[in-house]
Amino acid sequence: MSMLNKKKILYIDDEKINVQLFQINFSRNFEVFIGCSGKDGLLLLDNNLDIEVVVSDMKMPEMNGLEFIELAKEKYPDKRYYMLTGFDITDEIQDALNNKLILNCLKKPFNLKEIEKILNE
Repeated sequence: MSMLNKKKILYIDDEKINVQLFQINFSRNFEVFIGCSGKDGLLLLDNNLDIEVVVSDMKMPEMNGLEFIELAKEKYPDKRYYMLTGFDITDEIQDALNNKLILNCLKKPFNLKEIEKILNE
């Protein structure tokens, strides 16, 4: 499949190893953009308007995943947003699910098949 037809995905995580793993695991079937902060994420979205899916880690310095997704979704409401967390689903995350801010909350360490399925939806 050429780069032109690949779905564009943005993954934000402040842990370098996680963004590297995500990129290695998903760049065969998707065009993967990565960043290490909410600020990176917003810049990448501004510069790549055809990104369709955004996956963000929850716990990050400066701006957490939900704060980042709230800002991103205000600007780009048509994209699909997902949270990734190594922790249990908090009330804050549950609210985000209930309000459809995020479509799903995925567990770390990543379940590759689960994420692949979601990215392809």
